[in-house]
Amino acid sequence: MKTIALKEQLNRYFMFAVLLFSFLFSTATATAQTAPFVKNVVLVHGAFADGSGYRGLYDILTKKGYNVTVVQNPLSSLADDVRVTNLALDKQDGPTILVGHSWGGTVITEAGNHPKVAALVYIAALQPDNGENSVQWLQTAPPAPENGVLTPDDKGIVYYDKAKFHAGFAGDLPKEQTDFMFASQGAFVAQGFGTPITKAAWRDKPSYGIVATEDKSIEPSIERAMYKRSNTKITEIKGSHVVFISQPKAVAAVIIKASQDVAKK
Repeated sequence: MKTIALKEQLNRYFMFAVLLFSFLFSTATATAQTAPFVKNVVLVHGAFADGSGYRGLYDILTKKGYNVTVVQNPLSSLADDVRVTNLALDKQDGPTILVGHSWGGTVITEAGNHPKVAALVYIAALQPDNGENSVQWLQTAPPAPENGVLTPDDKGIVYYDKAKFHAGFAGDLPKEQTDFMFASQGAFVAQGFGTPITKAAWRDKPSYGIVATEDKSIEPSIERAMYKRSNTKITEIKGSHVVFISQPKAVAAVIIKASQDVAKK
């Protein structure tokens, strides 16, 4: 009888422990899910990869309740890219996190003055100041051997060299994937790299910057220098220039952090 009573008592303790754990877990989960965050995210791509590269990041963020818009830049000029980014921002129903990769960093530096932009996130991106252009920063360190110097063709368009695209742009992705990315790159008008910023939004908006430590397109030291100059909150992630494709969870974490930080203010 004593053995049966002891078993019943142990069973009651076990059931109590299970119920307590379930309660604590559900409470913690509910707290995490209801933590305030800015739900709108606008993603701006760079010069040699179109918006489809953001698919992995889109999937992660939308599953967490974010409203994500991907801009397709015409790449015809800084003004044109800023214009289409502003059109995407106009559609948002409230505060928005504006994200830019590579050349997209220059775009969001100008477009980030939009009143709906609550914070900026730079992914291995250019971040010029007032009166500065992109090429100034690209020239502050020698190009990686895998990349080389990009030169415009006779029509003033810059295309990434096919022989260098995989190693120089996206070395941590399968070559079959980068072959498609090369084939789908846009026609980037080189003049954009020389167009200066008129008003740098990072001077007035909270900024977060991702350094891709294995970047061969923009030297990581250039990214660090720009971000430190602007007091941008820096996160270093091991990855190629397209770290948002190879490491989407790590990049999403920075965007989520930005969305939560500005929601608290």
